Formats: sequence, C-alpha cells, structure tokens
Amino acid sequence: MNPHLKQSITVIRGIGEETAEIFSEMKIFTIEDLLEYFPYRYEDYRLRDITEVQHDEKVTVEGKVHSEPSLSYFGRKKSKLMIRLFVGSHLIKVVFFNQPYLKNKIIINETITITGKWDAHRQTITATEMQQGTNAKSKDFEPVYSLRGKLTTKGIRKFISNAFQQYGQFIEETLPDVFLKKYRLLDKQRAIKAMHFPSSQEDVKQARRRIVYEEFLLFQLKMQALRKFEREHSPGICQNYNELQVEGFIKSLPFPLTNAQTRVVNEVLAELKSPLRMNRLLQGDVGSGKTVVAAIGLYASVTAGFQGALMVPTEILAEQHAHSLKSMLAPFDIRCELLTSSIKGKRRKEILQELANGNVDILIGTHALIQDEVTFKKLGFVITDEQHRFGVEQRRVLREKGENPDVLFMTATPIPRTLAITVFGEMDVSIIDEMPAGRKSIETYWAKPEMLERVLAFVEKELQKGHQAYVICPLIEESEKLDVQNAIDVFTTLSHYFQNRYKAGLMHGRLSSEEKDSVMKEFSANEVQVLVSTTVVEVGVNVPNATMMVIYDAERFGLSQLHQLRGRVGRGSDQSYCILLASPKSEVGQERMRIMTETNDGFVLSEKDLELRGPGDFFGRKQSGVPEFKVADMVHDYRALETARNDAMILIQSKTFWTAPEYLFLREALGESGVLEGEKLD
Repeated sequence: MNPHLKQSITVIRGIGEETAEIFSEMKIFTIEDLLEYFPYRYEDYRLRDITEVQHDEKVTVEGKVHSEPSLSYFGRKKSKLMIRLFVGSHLIKVVFFNQPYLKNKIIINETITITGKWDAHRQTITATEMQQGTNAKSKDFEPVYSLRGKLTTKGIRKFISNAFQQYGQFIEETLPDVFLKKYRLLDKQRAIKAMHFPSSQEDVKQARRRIVYEEFLLFQLKMQALRKFEREHSPGICQNYNELQVEGFIKSLPFPLTNAQTRVVNEVLAELKSPLRMNRLLQGDVGSGKTVVAAIGLYASVTAGFQGALMVPTEILAEQHAHSLKSMLAPFDIRCELLTSSIKGKRRKEILQELANGNVDILIGTHALIQDEVTFKKLGFVITDEQHRFGVEQRRVLREKGENPDVLFMTATPIPRTLAITVFGEMDVSIIDEMPAGRKSIETYWAKPEMLERVLAFVEKELQKGHQAYVICPLIEESEKLDVQNAIDVFTTLSHYFQNRYKAGLMHGRLSSEEKDSVMKEFSANEVQVLVSTTVVEVGVNVPNATMMVIYDAERFGLSQLHQLRGRVGRGSDQSYCILLASPKSEVGQERMRIMTETNDGFVLSEKDLELRGPGDFFGRKQSGVPEFKVADMVHDYRALETARNDAMILIQSKTFWTAPEYLFLREALGESGVLEGEKLD
C-alpha cells in the first residue's frame, strides 16, 4: 500500500485529535483504514409508486400536504403529529412520533419528501425522515455507517470525501490484470469510491464484487501458502503398517464397513504410509461410525511400531471411547489406557511410566494428555475428537508430543462446506456421508407447550416398553430475563409425575465431574429411566436403550445443537423419537422447528443453520477460526469464495506467482501475514 495512505488520519481536513481518538476506538488509524471503512448498508431513497409498495416495507414518497398538522401528547413527553398527504392520486396519512417542532414547519400545499414504514392496511406511513421541496434528496442511494461517540453519518461521509479528494489518487491496484479482465472487476480506486459514493444499486453491486473477491483471494492465498509451507517444512513419518494385520482387524469387526467408511479408511491409511504429515479433518454425522475409522487408523499405526493418542473434550466421552477401543483392540494384544484428571496417585504414575516406556500403545483422554508430565516413547498418530472445542494452542501442544505425528481431527458437528474451506482451509477434508445399515431414522415432532400432558403420555408408553428418555432444558435455574423452563423445575415436575413408577435423574453443568459421572452411570445402567439435563449430554453420550428425547424451549437452540442433542437417541435398533416443545415468536424460530421435523441430514441442517445464524455464531460462540471480512460474507458470497480458493490453489503451486512482477502486491500481503516465515495462522 502506498506510503501516503499509511499516514495518520489527522492529516485529513476536519479531523482533529478528539475525532481521531473516537476513530481509534473503531480501529481506524490511517487514511487507508478510513477509506476501507465501508458502509454496512445503503438507504434507498428512490421515489416509489405507493401502489407497488408492500406492507411494512420502507419507502420514500413525494407528495403535497393536504391538511393542517394535528399534534397530540401521550405519556411523559411523548407526542404524535399527523398530516394527510397527496401522493399522486392517493390520499394517505403520515405520522411523526416525538417530533412536535415539525408542526410549525409543515405548510398546506407544500411539496415534501417522506421516508418511513408503509402500513398498507391503515394507508399510513410512520415517518423517520422528512425533507421540504421538490427533489429534496440529493441522492437516491446513500450509505449508512456504524457510528461511535459523537460521530454522525454525515460527518463520516464528509471525512471520507475529504480523504478521497486529498489522497484518492494514491490508491494502487492490488489485483493482477488477468483477474480484473477474467471476472470483469472494477479497478481498486473505482471500487472503493463506488462503495462510499454510489449513484445506483448497480454501482454497489460491482464495487462489492471486486472487494469480496479480493478479500477471499488474500485469505485463501494465506491458507494455501500455510498448507504448502506446512507440508514442505514438516516432513511426516512414513508408517509402514502391516497390511495383512489391518485387513484381519477390519474383517474381525461385527459389522461390514459402509462405502463411506471404506473410502475414508483408505484415505487415512494412504496418508499414514506417505512421508508427508497428515493434517486431515474427518466430518461424520452423529452415529455415522467415526470411532471405527479412528480404531483402524490407530491399530495400523501400532502395527508400524508407533503409539497413538485420542483427545476428547469431556471425561464421559473419554470413558466411552476407552471402553469402545478396548473392546475392539484387546483381542489383538493392543494396550489402551485412559488418562483424565480423575485418575490420580499411584495409578496415574503407573500409566505415565508405562507410556514413556512404550508399553502403552494407545492413550485416550481429555486435555490431561497435553500436560508436561505426559511423555510418549514414539507417538505416531494423534486424533482429536470434537476438535473445534479445543483451541489452536491445545492442538499444537498435543502434536508436539511426537516428532511430526500424523494428525486427524474428527467432528460430529457437520460443518457447511463454506465454513470448512475457510476455517479449516489448510486441512484435507474427509466426509462420512452414509449411515450404517439398520439405523432407523429418528421421528421428530414439534409440539406446543400446552400439549405437555400428551407428550408425557407418549414418553410413558416408551418407558413401559423398557426404554429410557432424555429431557433437555436450556437453563439450570430461574432467570428473570428469560422465561424458560429450567432443569431443576422440570426435574421436580417429572419426579412427581412419574413417582412410584419410574425414576428421574438430574444433570447440569454445575455438578462436579464425580456427580455427573455418577448420574450418567445410573442412567447407563437403567437405574434412572428419565434423565433431565442441560446440554451437557450434547456430545458423545451413548445409551442405546434411550429412544425418547424431549427438548423444552427448543427455539432457544440453534439447528446444529438441536441435531447434536437428537443424536443421543436412535443409537440402538429400536425406533426413536424426538419431541421439540416450542412456541417460537420469530419466523426464524418457526423455520428452525420446521426444518428439524423435515430432515435428519446433519449437512442439510448445517447449511440452513449457517444461513439463519451467520458464521460467527455457528459454533455457539465467537470462534477464533472464523475470519472477519470487511465486506465479504461467507454464506451469501460462497461462489466467490470457491472461485477465490481455486485461484489461490493454482497460484500457490505455480512458479510464476513467486517471481512475476504482476503478483508483487499479493506476495507482499502474504509476507505481512507471516505465513512465509512459517508463523502459524489462528
């Protein structure tokens, strides 16, 4: 970027120290920052024919004042001003709230321009803006900016206009000619100008196209360069596993692998043998059989003379994985051990000693695996389950327990393609998109809270068959802010409802690990038939006898979370059910309930969830891996994202990119990001 644009914004006319201080809170320090502070939306002030405007739509109309303004007061200092306005041949009402001073400004027969929300039923506009005179608006299309402190939209526009007049000529092109011509993109100077000073919607569309592509291309270049750098600078281990033994292990499984499992197993085994280090993400819906793929990979690594590690987010999940792996691998003389914070004293010392000696083949555990005291003799294969729950740093520490071990990340949260190629763009992605034979689809119903009696009768029918039920609540205790059922209340209600017939248990996040384990063991052993819980059962809990899931206030959860919860049932051969108790007020809430009852496909749901919630909230909290773009939107601009990714992959692999002058700006951007020095990107 030109050095002129790196100057402080205080060199721009009208920006003093006080204004610069407000801008600094908005992360705007230089002229470049200000020029690239783009509007988040545009007001459309084009005059419309009132007969074509939809109910509740925002509209701008021009008309002649037909009646004297009528002013009335209500409440404390609240007012309502009403006039009648001739718009074309239509006489409509215009209402202004809390603007009594307009009474003396509005004159009969005067032409005024009004912007506001149109109520088609009452033939009324609730006005937010008024201008006097014909053609009062200087522009049909005006940008709207996020503001802070004393800044106004008018002020920001003026500062950006001044910045353009003084320094606009120093904006340099960053994209090579080949891309500008190929995609018919505006040059950078025109694109930035059109974002701030558009004369039409088409101006904004073309400017956005240009900036979105550039943002995605720069980001994908970083991802692809990181991938290339990691591959070239972290030689992996060539694991020559025993093919006959691995084939024998697969044949010993009590069920045949699905086609999808076979495909993924082959991808994993090929990478174990390869001298390049594996860095693979394995996505598979709840119940699709990721654990079996993990077991085959770990077994193969052990036959090649290495140790394996499996890290999971919770103790309950660690115990379940340890149980599954031991039962599968024990007949083949493979020693698996469990390590969590609950394992202390002599037993802990013994496991650590045996691990360091190489007598433990596979270690399964929580983040206890990354503590300093844990030493492997020869770690070759690391698997992290539900990996988005671990930070980048935690994953790195586990990887460094060995000499560049192969790494497989597993997740049962189906991640939409757009997010997968952005957040995990430096990884190879495998998908198990097929369920094992014999799995019955979970029947999902949406019920209103007033139907609770019928729902409980349905639950009781399942309990009479000897089955069990989960009841999920969003909060632990009452909250004055949220009118939602809470686990403690529901537990009390259900204990009373089922008393002397079935036993209810209670599980929530405030219980200690020992208390949670105790409740879970009772439920697993069918000593508790109805488990009332918050979302702590979301990941990995496996009780095949549970066929019933009731989710209170289901509209409070995102689609992905509802799908994860629903996946706790349907793990046996019996038909399972999920009932969503909800009365959503918003259209988005109603849409969620409808989608849940229509599909059991986690990938379809994840795409819908991303559309409804946006990328930042997809994982239930702001995720460090989701990049924030100034203009680009991964959901709505996914075609541009795919295009930019393909272009970035070709560029990074080509010699021309690293030498030709037309790619200098892109190379400099990579240098600034630290990728070329081998720094890791979060």
